[in-house]
Amino acid sequence: MSLLRNCFETLTTMPMHQVSEAQTGVIAARLLEARKAAGLTQQEAAGQLGVSRPTLIAIEKGTRAAKPAEVVKLASLYGRTVNELVRPGAEPQPIEPHLRASLRADMDAELQAVIGELTAFADDYRTLEQLTGSEPFRRFPPEVSVPQRVDVAAFAEDVAIRERSRLHLGDQPVYELRSLVEQAGVHVFYGGLPSRLAGLYAFVADLGYCILINRKHPPERRRWTLSHEYAHFLADRHKPGVDTVQTPKRKPLSERFADALAASFLMPETAVRRYFLAVTERTGDFQTADLSRLAHHFYVSVHAAALRLEDLGLLTRGTWDALTERGFKPGAARQLLGLPTRPPSEDPYPERYRYLAVQAYLKEAISEGQLSRFLRTDRVTAREMVDATLTSRDLDAEGHEQSVQMPEQLSLFDLAF
Repeated sequence: MSLLRNCFETLTTMPMHQVSEAQTGVIAARLLEARKAAGLTQQEAAGQLGVSRPTLIAIEKGTRAAKPAEVVKLASLYGRTVNELVRPGAEPQPIEPHLRASLRADMDAELQAVIGELTAFADDYRTLEQLTGSEPFRRFPPEVSVPQRVDVAAFAEDVAIRERSRLHLGDQPVYELRSLVEQAGVHVFYGGLPSRLAGLYAFVADLGYCILINRKHPPERRRWTLSHEYAHFLADRHKPGVDTVQTPKRKPLSERFADALAASFLMPETAVRRYFLAVTERTGDFQTADLSRLAHHFYVSVHAAALRLEDLGLLTRGTWDALTERGFKPGAARQLLGLPTRPPSEDPYPERYRYLAVQAYLKEAISEGQLSRFLRTDRVTAREMVDATLTSRDLDAEGHEQSVQMPEQLSLFDLAF
Protein backbone atom coordinates (compact mmCIF):
# COMPACT_ATOMS: atom_id res chain seq x y z
CA MET A 1 0.00 0.00 0.00
CA SER A 2 1.43 3.39 -0.94
CA LEU A 3 2.35 6.05 1.58
CA LEU A 4 -0.22 8.41 0.05
CA ARG A 5 -3.11 5.96 0.33
CA ASN A 6 -2.03 5.16 3.87
CA CYS A 7 -2.06 8.81 4.79
CA PHE A 8 -5.58 9.36 3.42
CA GLU A 9 -6.95 6.28 5.18
CA THR A 10 -5.49 7.61 8.42
CA LEU A 11 -7.13 10.98 7.80
CA THR A 12 -10.56 9.52 7.03
CA THR A 13 -10.67 6.92 9.82
CA MET A 14 -9.20 8.93 12.72
CA PRO A 15 -11.34 11.42 14.63
CA MET A 16 -10.38 14.88 13.48
CA HIS A 17 -9.15 15.88 16.96
CA GLN A 18 -6.50 13.16 16.65
CA VAL A 19 -4.99 14.56 13.48
CA SER A 20 -1.80 16.34 14.46
CA GLU A 21 -1.55 20.10 14.23
CA ALA A 22 1.41 19.68 11.87
CA GLN A 23 -0.64 17.46 9.56
CA THR A 24 -3.53 19.94 9.65
CA GLY A 25 -1.13 22.75 8.80
CA VAL A 26 0.31 20.84 5.83
CA ILE A 27 -3.16 20.09 4.45
CA ALA A 28 -4.16 23.72 4.97
CA ALA A 29 -1.11 24.96 3.05
CA ARG A 30 -1.80 22.54 0.21
CA LEU A 31 -5.43 23.63 0.00
CA LEU A 32 -4.36 27.27 -0.16
CA GLU A 33 -1.79 26.56 -2.89
CA ALA A 34 -4.29 24.45 -4.88
CA ARG A 35 -6.94 27.19 -4.79
CA LYS A 36 -4.50 29.81 -6.02
CA ALA A 37 -3.30 27.50 -8.78
CA ALA A 38 -6.91 26.96 -9.86
CA GLY A 39 -7.39 30.73 -10.11
CA LEU A 40 -10.31 30.82 -7.65
CA THR A 41 -10.99 33.50 -5.06
CA GLN A 42 -11.76 32.59 -1.46
CA GLN A 43 -15.36 33.69 -1.98
CA GLU A 44 -15.78 31.48 -5.06
CA ALA A 45 -14.26 28.44 -3.37
CA ALA A 46 -16.32 28.97 -0.21
CA GLY A 47 -19.50 29.19 -2.28
CA GLN A 48 -18.71 25.93 -4.09
CA LEU A 49 -17.92 24.24 -0.78
CA GLY A 50 -21.07 25.54 0.88
CA VAL A 51 -19.34 27.37 3.73
CA SER A 52 -18.74 30.99 4.59
CA ARG A 53 -15.63 32.82 3.45
CA PRO A 54 -14.35 33.16 7.07
CA THR A 55 -14.68 29.38 7.43
CA LEU A 56 -12.60 28.80 4.29
CA ILE A 57 -10.02 31.30 5.54
CA ALA A 58 -9.80 29.37 8.81
CA ILE A 59 -9.33 26.10 6.88
CA GLU A 60 -6.55 27.60 4.79
CA LYS A 61 -4.85 29.01 7.88
CA GLY A 62 -5.07 25.66 9.67
CA THR A 63 -7.05 27.07 12.60
CA ARG A 64 -10.03 24.95 11.57
CA ALA A 65 -9.28 21.42 10.31
CA ALA A 66 -10.86 20.49 6.99
CA LYS A 67 -13.30 17.61 7.25
CA PRO A 68 -12.62 14.56 5.04
CA ALA A 69 -15.70 15.29 2.91
CA GLU A 70 -14.53 18.88 2.46
CA VAL A 71 -11.07 17.74 1.37
CA VAL A 72 -12.69 15.45 -1.21
CA LYS A 73 -14.91 18.24 -2.53
CA LEU A 74 -12.11 20.81 -2.65
CA ALA A 75 -9.80 18.35 -4.41
CA SER A 76 -12.42 17.94 -7.14
CA LEU A 77 -12.99 21.70 -7.33
CA TYR A 78 -9.26 22.44 -7.66
CA GLY A 79 -8.55 19.67 -10.15
CA ARG A 80 -6.36 17.76 -7.70
CA THR A 81 -6.49 14.28 -6.18
CA VAL A 82 -7.19 13.76 -2.50
CA ASN A 83 -3.88 11.93 -2.17
CA GLU A 84 -2.07 14.96 -3.49
CA LEU A 85 -3.54 17.16 -0.77
CA VAL A 86 -2.99 14.81 2.17
CA ARG A 87 0.24 13.08 1.19
CA PRO A 88 3.12 13.02 3.68
CA GLY A 89 5.90 15.56 3.57
CA ALA A 90 6.44 19.20 4.34
CA GLU A 91 3.98 21.87 3.34
CA PRO A 92 4.59 23.68 0.04
CA GLN A 93 6.97 26.59 0.35
CA PRO A 94 5.33 29.94 -0.48
CA ILE A 95 6.51 31.43 -3.75
CA GLU A 96 5.44 35.04 -4.04
CA PRO A 97 7.49 36.72 -6.77
CA HIS A 98 7.31 40.49 -6.78
CA LEU A 99 5.54 42.08 -9.73
CA ARG A 100 7.48 44.07 -12.29
CA ALA A 101 6.25 47.61 -12.81
CA SER A 102 5.00 46.75 -16.31
CA LEU A 103 2.43 44.23 -15.05
CA ARG A 104 -1.15 45.41 -15.23
CA ALA A 105 -3.35 45.19 -12.16
CA ASP A 106 -5.91 43.02 -14.00
CA MET A 107 -3.23 40.34 -14.45
CA ASP A 108 -2.97 39.66 -10.72
CA ALA A 109 -5.40 36.71 -10.78
CA GLU A 110 -3.55 35.14 -13.70
CA LEU A 111 -0.24 35.71 -11.95
CA GLN A 112 -1.50 34.01 -8.80
CA ALA A 113 -2.45 30.96 -10.88
CA VAL A 114 1.02 30.90 -12.44
CA ILE A 115 2.66 31.18 -9.01
CA GLY A 116 0.47 28.28 -7.92
CA GLU A 117 1.65 26.23 -10.89
CA LEU A 118 5.31 26.78 -10.03
CA THR A 119 4.58 26.02 -6.37
CA ALA A 120 2.88 22.75 -7.35
CA PHE A 121 5.83 21.73 -9.55
CA ALA A 122 8.31 22.50 -6.77
CA ASP A 123 6.21 20.74 -4.15
CA ASP A 124 5.94 17.63 -6.33
CA TYR A 125 9.68 17.66 -6.99
CA ARG A 126 10.46 17.79 -3.26
CA THR A 127 7.98 14.98 -2.61
CA LEU A 128 9.57 12.76 -5.27
CA GLU A 129 13.00 13.36 -3.76
CA GLN A 130 11.66 12.38 -0.35
CA LEU A 131 9.89 9.26 -1.65
CA THR A 132 13.00 8.05 -3.47
CA GLY A 133 15.50 9.08 -0.80
CA SER A 134 17.28 11.45 -3.19
CA GLU A 135 19.25 14.43 -1.96
CA PRO A 136 18.62 17.83 -3.56
CA PHE A 137 21.43 19.46 -5.51
CA ARG A 138 23.46 21.76 -3.27
CA ARG A 139 26.73 22.49 -5.10
CA PHE A 140 25.69 25.85 -6.52
CA PRO A 141 28.22 28.29 -7.93
CA PRO A 142 28.88 31.31 -5.70
CA GLU A 143 26.69 34.33 -6.28
CA VAL A 144 28.13 37.36 -8.04
CA SER A 145 27.56 40.92 -6.92
CA VAL A 146 26.70 43.32 -9.75
CA PRO A 147 28.71 46.52 -9.17
CA GLN A 148 26.90 49.83 -9.24
CA ARG A 149 29.60 51.94 -10.91
CA VAL A 150 30.97 49.57 -13.55
CA ASP A 151 29.76 49.06 -17.10
CA VAL A 152 27.13 46.36 -16.55
CA ALA A 153 27.51 44.96 -20.08
CA ALA A 154 31.26 44.51 -19.65
CA PHE A 155 30.74 42.91 -16.25
CA ALA A 156 28.10 40.53 -17.65
CA GLU A 157 30.47 39.59 -20.48
CA ASP A 158 33.14 38.67 -17.94
CA VAL A 159 30.69 36.64 -15.83
CA ALA A 160 29.48 34.80 -18.94
CA ILE A 161 33.05 33.91 -19.90
CA ARG A 162 33.78 32.63 -16.41
CA GLU A 163 30.54 30.64 -16.28
CA ARG A 164 31.19 29.08 -19.68
CA SER A 165 34.67 28.14 -18.49
CA ARG A 166 33.27 26.60 -15.32
CA LEU A 167 30.86 24.53 -17.41
CA HIS A 168 33.62 23.60 -19.92
CA LEU A 169 31.75 25.13 -22.87
CA GLY A 170 34.43 27.11 -24.66
CA ASP A 171 32.81 29.63 -26.99
CA GLN A 172 30.71 27.23 -29.06
CA PRO A 173 26.90 27.46 -29.35
CA VAL A 174 24.91 25.74 -26.62
CA TYR A 175 22.04 23.79 -28.16
CA GLU A 176 21.01 21.72 -25.11
CA LEU A 177 20.70 24.76 -22.86
CA ARG A 178 17.92 23.41 -20.66
CA SER A 179 19.77 20.17 -19.97
CA LEU A 180 22.92 22.14 -19.22
CA VAL A 181 21.41 24.42 -16.58
CA GLU A 182 19.52 21.50 -15.04
CA GLN A 183 22.83 19.70 -14.57
CA ALA A 184 24.05 22.86 -12.83
CA GLY A 185 21.27 22.41 -10.26
CA VAL A 186 18.57 24.66 -11.73
CA HIS A 187 15.08 23.15 -12.04
CA VAL A 188 13.39 24.27 -15.26
CA PHE A 189 9.64 23.84 -15.78
CA TYR A 190 7.42 24.81 -18.72
CA GLY A 191 3.93 26.13 -18.05
CA GLY A 192 0.98 27.84 -19.65
CA LEU A 193 1.77 31.43 -18.71
CA PRO A 194 -0.16 34.45 -20.00
CA SER A 195 1.37 35.63 -23.28
CA ARG A 196 2.91 38.77 -21.73
CA LEU A 197 4.81 36.77 -19.13
CA ALA A 198 8.12 35.26 -20.18
CA GLY A 199 8.96 33.45 -16.96
CA LEU A 200 9.26 33.57 -13.22
CA TYR A 201 11.85 32.32 -10.79
CA ALA A 202 12.28 31.60 -7.09
CA PHE A 203 14.62 29.78 -4.74
CA VAL A 204 12.66 27.09 -2.91
CA ALA A 205 13.82 25.81 0.47
CA ASP A 206 15.01 22.17 0.47
CA LEU A 207 14.87 22.05 -3.33
CA GLY A 208 16.79 24.84 -5.00
CA TYR A 209 16.38 27.41 -7.76
CA CYS A 210 13.23 26.91 -9.85
CA ILE A 211 12.28 28.57 -13.14
CA LEU A 212 8.92 28.46 -14.91
CA ILE A 213 9.14 29.29 -18.63
CA ASN A 214 6.25 30.18 -20.92
CA ARG A 215 5.83 27.08 -23.12
CA LYS A 216 3.71 29.08 -25.60
CA HIS A 217 6.70 31.13 -26.72
CA PRO A 218 8.95 30.10 -29.64
CA PRO A 219 12.03 27.99 -28.74
CA GLU A 220 14.43 30.89 -29.30
CA ARG A 221 12.39 33.07 -26.95
CA ARG A 222 12.30 30.32 -24.31
CA ARG A 223 16.09 29.94 -24.52
CA TRP A 224 16.55 33.67 -24.05
CA THR A 225 14.21 33.67 -21.04
CA LEU A 226 16.04 30.70 -19.55
CA SER A 227 19.41 32.44 -19.95
CA HIS A 228 17.94 35.61 -18.48
CA GLU A 229 16.60 33.77 -15.44
CA TYR A 230 19.92 31.91 -15.09
CA ALA A 231 21.55 35.32 -14.74
CA HIS A 232 19.23 36.03 -11.81
CA PHE A 233 20.32 32.69 -10.36
CA LEU A 234 23.94 33.84 -10.52
CA ALA A 235 23.35 37.35 -9.20
CA ASP A 236 20.27 37.42 -6.96
CA ARG A 237 18.96 33.87 -6.61
CA HIS A 238 17.17 34.54 -3.33
CA LYS A 239 15.07 37.39 -4.76
CA PRO A 240 12.07 35.84 -6.56
CA GLY A 241 10.68 37.69 -9.53
CA VAL A 242 8.60 37.75 -12.69
CA ASP A 243 9.87 38.74 -16.14
CA THR A 244 7.66 40.04 -18.91
CA VAL A 245 8.06 40.19 -22.67
CA GLN A 246 7.68 43.97 -22.75
CA THR A 247 9.96 45.39 -20.06
CA PRO A 248 10.00 49.08 -19.04
CA LYS A 249 12.40 51.35 -20.90
CA ARG A 250 14.22 52.23 -17.70
CA LYS A 251 15.30 48.84 -16.44
CA PRO A 252 16.75 48.25 -12.97
CA LEU A 253 20.38 47.18 -12.72
CA SER A 254 19.49 43.51 -12.13
CA GLU A 255 17.44 43.36 -15.35
CA ARG A 256 20.14 45.06 -17.41
CA PHE A 257 22.66 42.57 -16.08
CA ALA A 258 20.35 39.62 -16.87
CA ASP A 259 19.78 40.81 -20.44
CA ALA A 260 23.49 41.41 -21.01
CA LEU A 261 24.49 38.05 -19.58
CA ALA A 262 21.88 36.22 -21.69
CA ALA A 263 23.32 37.78 -24.84
CA SER A 264 26.92 37.07 -23.81
CA PHE A 265 26.23 33.52 -22.68
CA LEU A 266 24.25 32.52 -25.79
CA MET A 267 26.47 34.45 -28.23
CA PRO A 268 30.08 34.63 -26.96
CA GLU A 269 31.89 37.67 -28.34
CA THR A 270 34.86 35.69 -29.70
CA ALA A 271 32.63 33.26 -31.57
CA VAL A 272 30.36 36.00 -32.97
CA ARG A 273 33.32 38.06 -34.19
CA ARG A 274 34.90 34.99 -35.76
CA TYR A 275 31.67 34.15 -37.60
CA PHE A 276 31.11 37.75 -38.72
CA LEU A 277 34.69 38.23 -39.97
CA ALA A 278 34.66 34.91 -41.84
CA VAL A 279 31.62 36.07 -43.82
CA THR A 280 32.81 39.61 -44.50
CA GLU A 281 36.31 38.50 -45.51
CA ARG A 282 34.85 35.99 -47.94
CA THR A 283 32.10 38.15 -49.47
CA GLY A 284 32.96 41.71 -48.51
CA ASP A 285 29.43 42.13 -47.16
CA PHE A 286 27.06 40.98 -44.42
CA GLN A 287 23.50 40.60 -45.66
CA THR A 288 20.16 39.64 -44.17
CA ALA A 289 20.73 36.03 -45.17
CA ASP A 290 24.00 36.06 -43.24
CA LEU A 291 22.23 37.48 -40.20
CA SER A 292 19.60 34.73 -40.39
CA ARG A 293 22.30 32.05 -40.64
CA LEU A 294 24.19 33.53 -37.69
CA ALA A 295 20.99 33.51 -35.58
CA HIS A 296 20.37 29.90 -36.56
CA HIS A 297 23.95 28.95 -35.73
CA PHE A 298 23.65 30.28 -32.17
CA TYR A 299 20.00 29.17 -31.82
CA VAL A 300 18.70 32.65 -31.02
CA SER A 301 16.15 34.93 -32.62
CA VAL A 302 17.25 37.14 -35.53
CA HIS A 303 16.28 40.11 -33.37
CA ALA A 304 18.67 39.02 -30.58
CA ALA A 305 21.44 38.32 -33.09
CA ALA A 306 21.10 41.74 -34.70
CA LEU A 307 21.19 43.55 -31.36
CA ARG A 308 24.24 41.54 -30.32
CA LEU A 309 26.07 42.60 -33.50
CA GLU A 310 25.09 46.20 -32.80
CA ASP A 311 26.35 45.99 -29.20
CA LEU A 312 29.68 44.61 -30.43
CA GLY A 313 30.02 47.42 -32.96
CA LEU A 314 29.87 45.04 -35.92
CA LEU A 315 26.65 46.58 -37.20
CA THR A 316 25.55 50.20 -36.95
CA ARG A 317 23.16 51.10 -34.16
CA GLY A 318 19.60 51.06 -35.44
CA THR A 319 20.20 48.35 -38.05
CA TRP A 320 17.48 46.11 -36.60
CA ASP A 321 14.98 48.98 -36.44
CA ALA A 322 15.73 49.79 -40.08
CA LEU A 323 15.19 46.15 -41.04
CA THR A 324 11.81 45.97 -39.34
CA GLU A 325 10.73 49.24 -40.97
CA ARG A 326 11.53 47.66 -44.34
CA GLY A 327 9.23 44.76 -43.47
CA PHE A 328 11.89 42.11 -42.92
CA LYS A 329 10.30 38.80 -41.78
CA PRO A 330 12.73 36.45 -40.00
CA GLY A 331 10.43 33.45 -40.36
CA ALA A 332 10.05 33.90 -44.09
CA ALA A 333 13.81 34.36 -44.46
CA ARG A 334 14.45 31.13 -42.56
CA GLN A 335 12.14 29.24 -44.91
CA LEU A 336 13.70 30.75 -48.02
CA LEU A 337 17.16 29.78 -46.80
CA GLY A 338 16.01 26.27 -45.91
CA LEU A 339 17.34 26.52 -42.38
CA PRO A 340 16.19 23.43 -40.45
CA THR A 341 14.30 23.77 -37.20
CA ARG A 342 15.84 22.20 -34.14
CA PRO A 343 13.49 20.05 -32.06
CA PRO A 344 13.02 21.92 -28.77
CA SER A 345 12.53 20.37 -25.35
CA GLU A 346 8.81 20.32 -24.61
CA ASP A 347 8.65 18.39 -21.32
CA PRO A 348 6.88 20.42 -18.62
CA TYR A 349 9.39 19.25 -16.00
CA PRO A 350 13.12 18.44 -15.81
CA GLU A 351 14.45 15.08 -16.95
CA ARG A 352 15.56 14.23 -13.40
CA TYR A 353 12.01 14.89 -12.17
CA ARG A 354 10.69 12.29 -14.64
CA TYR A 355 13.29 9.74 -13.55
CA LEU A 356 12.40 10.28 -9.89
CA ALA A 357 8.69 9.79 -10.65
CA VAL A 358 9.42 6.53 -12.47
CA GLN A 359 11.70 5.38 -9.66
CA ALA A 360 9.02 6.12 -7.04
CA TYR A 361 6.52 4.12 -9.10
CA LEU A 362 8.88 1.15 -9.45
CA LYS A 363 9.47 1.21 -5.68
CA GLU A 364 5.66 1.16 -5.24
CA ALA A 365 5.85 4.39 -3.28
CA ILE A 366 3.18 5.81 -5.59
CA SER A 367 0.37 4.19 -7.58
CA GLU A 368 -0.11 4.33 -11.33
CA GLY A 369 -2.74 7.00 -10.89
CA GLN A 370 -0.42 9.09 -8.78
CA LEU A 371 2.37 8.57 -11.32
CA SER A 372 0.16 9.98 -14.08
CA ARG A 373 -0.64 13.00 -11.92
CA PHE A 374 3.04 13.64 -11.15
CA LEU A 375 3.78 13.37 -14.90
CA ARG A 376 0.78 15.57 -15.79
CA THR A 377 -0.63 13.02 -18.24
CA ASP A 378 -3.04 10.09 -18.55
CA ARG A 379 -2.29 6.57 -17.29
CA VAL A 380 -1.62 5.08 -20.71
CA THR A 381 0.95 7.75 -21.56
CA ALA A 382 2.46 7.43 -18.07
CA ARG A 383 3.03 3.69 -18.64
CA GLU A 384 4.62 4.47 -22.00
CA MET A 385 6.90 6.97 -20.30
CA VAL A 386 7.98 4.34 -17.77
CA ASP A 387 8.83 1.94 -20.60
CA ALA A 388 10.71 4.67 -22.48
CA THR A 389 12.66 5.61 -19.36
CA LEU A 390 13.72 2.00 -18.84
CA THR A 391 14.56 1.42 -22.50
CA SER A 392 17.78 2.31 -24.30
CA ARG A 393 17.75 2.66 -28.08
CA ASP A 394 20.83 1.56 -29.99
CA LEU A 395 21.83 0.23 -33.40
CA ASP A 396 22.40 -3.44 -34.12
CA ALA A 397 25.22 -4.85 -36.26
CA GLU A 398 23.29 -4.04 -39.45
CA GLY A 399 22.60 -0.46 -38.43
CA HIS A 400 18.94 -0.98 -37.50
CA GLU A 401 17.51 0.62 -34.38
CA GLN A 402 16.88 -1.77 -31.53
CA SER A 403 15.42 -1.38 -28.04
CA VAL A 404 17.24 -2.75 -25.04
CA GLN A 405 15.34 -3.08 -21.76
CA MET A 406 17.45 -1.74 -18.91
CA PRO A 407 17.59 -3.42 -15.48
CA GLU A 408 15.33 -1.52 -13.11
CA GLN A 409 17.44 -1.19 -9.96
CA LEU A 410 20.97 -2.11 -10.98
CA SER A 411 23.75 -0.31 -9.12
CA LEU A 412 27.07 -0.22 -10.93
CA PHE A 413 28.80 -0.20 -7.55
CA ASP A 414 27.38 -3.67 -6.85
CA LEU A 415 28.76 -5.28 -9.99
CA ALA A 416 31.57 -7.81 -9.53
CA PHE A 417 34.63 -7.24 -11.68
